[in-house]
Amino acid sequence: MNSGTRMQAPELRVNAVAVLLFVVITVSGFVIGAVLNEPVIFVVSLIVAAFVAAAVKVARQWEKAVILRLGKFKGLAGPGIFAIIPVIDSVASWIDMRVIADPFKAEQTLTKDTVPVDVDAVLFWMVRDAEKAALQVENYKEAVSWAAQTALRDIIGKTLLSEMLAGRDHIDEELKKVIDQRTEPWGISVQSVEIRDVVIPANLQDAMSREAQAERERKARIILGTAELEIAEKFAEAAMTYENSPVALQLRAMNILYEGLKEKGALVVVPSSVVETMGLGTVAGLSAMAQYRPPGMPGGQEKNK
Repeated sequence: MNSGTRMQAPELRVNAVAVLLFVVITVSGFVIGAVLNEPVIFVVSLIVAAFVAAAVKVARQWEKAVILRLGKFKGLAGPGIFAIIPVIDSVASWIDMRVIADPFKAEQTLTKDTVPVDVDAVLFWMVRDAEKAALQVENYKEAVSWAAQTALRDIIGKTLLSEMLAGRDHIDEELKKVIDQRTEPWGISVQSVEIRDVVIPANLQDAMSREAQAERERKARIILGTAELEIAEKFAEAAMTYENSPVALQLRAMNILYEGLKEKGALVVVPSSVVETMGLGTVAGLSAMAQYRPPGMPGGQEKNK
């Protein structure tokens, strides 16, 4: 937008009611003049029709018409049909009272930590006072757009990149507050501001990605080290318990062997020193003798010849 743009001329609007009245009055005057053979009646009806058509205005449901009388503010009209005095009165502008969504952005703006960013945002605003919007500012729509852009640049310059990426809600509230303060004298009410996107340079994106990956690896190693420390502490407590109770140690060792031999076809190799320490040889011998039966006894084993 060009900052030197002047205020646009009042919008020329033709409504169906004015056209209908113009046609009806003109035709009626023509018919009456033809019947009475008085051309003056037709001329007068044409002037009256033009006057009535210029006087009748229609404002849409969401509009307010700003009326000036001899250059001074007279009042607001609408929505609906209303009338003015042609030549003396004029409709200076039609004010849209609906909520307006206005996208705006700041390009290559430096953050507080000197990072260039492109920020896209959307401003939702509406005219609260149509009189102020028409009389206090030359072009209220353009003024709101410029106020939003400058406010966005100011906020970016006061914010760190990390805060901008993580705290968009806070920035939205700050923007809304700043823009609302600037546009309030113009009769404008800011509903909300939403940041849509924050674009940072590609090389910085790669660096931030590597930093995030390194941070995740660091946390994973810390968690693994903490788990190892807890396991070592539990092993130390178990060692103290087994030191005071050799029988518990033997039972634990036998349980470990049992767990290993539960699987079908499993093979466990145990050093002889460990077997002697746990007394597993004696236990295995007694188990074998219990299963042996001399020849001649029921269920006894026969000697091989």
